[in-house]
Amino acid sequence: MDKEHYYKIQESRHGKDRQALFHRACVGIAGLGGLGSHVAVMLARLGVGTLVLADFDIVDETNIHRQHYDLADIGKPKTQALHDQLMRINPYAEYRLFQEKIVPGNVQKIFEGCTVVCEAFDRADQKAMLAETVLCTMPNTFLVGGNGMADTKSANLMHVQRAMKRYYVCGDGVSDVADSCLFAPRVTLCAAMQATQIMRLLLNEETI
Repeated sequence: MDKEHYYKIQESRHGKDRQALFHRACVGIAGLGGLGSHVAVMLARLGVGTLVLADFDIVDETNIHRQHYDLADIGKPKTQALHDQLMRINPYAEYRLFQEKIVPGNVQKIFEGCTVVCEAFDRADQKAMLAETVLCTMPNTFLVGGNGMADTKSANLMHVQRAMKRYYVCGDGVSDVADSCLFAPRVTLCAAMQATQIMRLLLNEETI
């Protein structure tokens, strides 16, 4: 399928005006695990024009039960394994890969030009670091994070909260991996909530 035909199909499903907004957008994803890998796939299917993918880790066998990788990806850098998948889904987007640990000193460099950054970290201190850095140093960028997706509780307990003017948090806000396990359905649900909020921001539908 050539590029022109691919875009026409997306326009026929999403609408021409919406697809134009997706195509012009640049979204960053910080962390390519259970949240970030699924968010990236959903945004690629939307036709987001540029995805910035950042993670220092490799695919491990313990990732397979909840992350968007398969057994053949074990041992590969997550950036490369995910890029390979995305190229099979949407080969016409631009993918910028950063195989490095995200720290305060490189956040602006990595996510420069992004309308939205998706926070998809595991640890609370990493989440706080990214939130502080993006919200304090990138005044034109939205941040969409995740908090509370462990356990097997009802999906009805999960929600999207506007924590600050440019900061949205998805999840139940309570469950913690330290107290329970991560299961694919709830992790993927949280990722879908993040992708939905990112989609709404790209469409200028900022309110929940």
